[in-house]
Amino acid sequence: MKSNDDNQNNQPGKNPGPTGSPVNTAANIKELGTPDIPAAKPNNIHCLTIIGQIEGHMVLPPQNKTTKYEHVLPQLAAIEQSEEIEGLLLILNTVGGDVEAGLAIAEMISTMSKPSVSLVLGGGHSIGVPLSVCMDYSFIASTATMTIHPIRMAGLVVGGPQTYEYFNKMQERISNFIIEHASITKERLNELLYNTGELANDVGTVLVGQEAVSNGLIKEVGGLRQALDKLKELIRERKG
Repeated sequence: MKSNDDNQNNQPGKNPGPTGSPVNTAANIKELGTPDIPAAKPNNIHCLTIIGQIEGHMVLPPQNKTTKYEHVLPQLAAIEQSEEIEGLLLILNTVGGDVEAGLAIAEMISTMSKPSVSLVLGGGHSIGVPLSVCMDYSFIASTATMTIHPIRMAGLVVGGPQTYEYFNKMQERISNFIIEHASITKERLNELLYNTGELANDVGTVLVGQEAVSNGLIKEVGGLRQALDKLKELIRERKG
């Protein structure tokens, strides 16, 4: 006679079962649109993504694709302390977002001891620029873009001169961070920031692929293979 536990185990849907089982296959089709996904073997490189809008102190609407900084910061601390992880690959496709949250993530990454490489796919706009340059080495896809513009705010402003002074200081923080971690000069960065000929009803500049490299923001045009090869090279150099 079978026990109750045996009967429950034989009931469909009670246990997830091994990979490739009907239960897992149905779940994969529902969530990912494919019957099976390749299992990633444990490795020494951690891939972190910055996508959508960077969410800071204010919760964004649920329909927005966001990266929450309170999720990213603990991951970075864990990566730094991990003995198994030897390198960090940061993949960006972001429209920007909260300035202080984005700058906090960039500052934390720039102070990590482990080799790091960034790859801009699609776009690394606004506060995504400091995040793109904070790594040891940076890549951008040939079709990816980076929008460079000064800090702006929509809504009611109380105290015009004081608000302007605050924004000016915050812009200085961001500009100094970019200059420190990239090859661009302050004069050229300001030209890009306050350009009035490219963006409608706004100031700034859009750089595409090679233009970001030519202006000294990104190190090299490349894709995933080049980014991984460079990161492995940096890991080998650190070990050596």
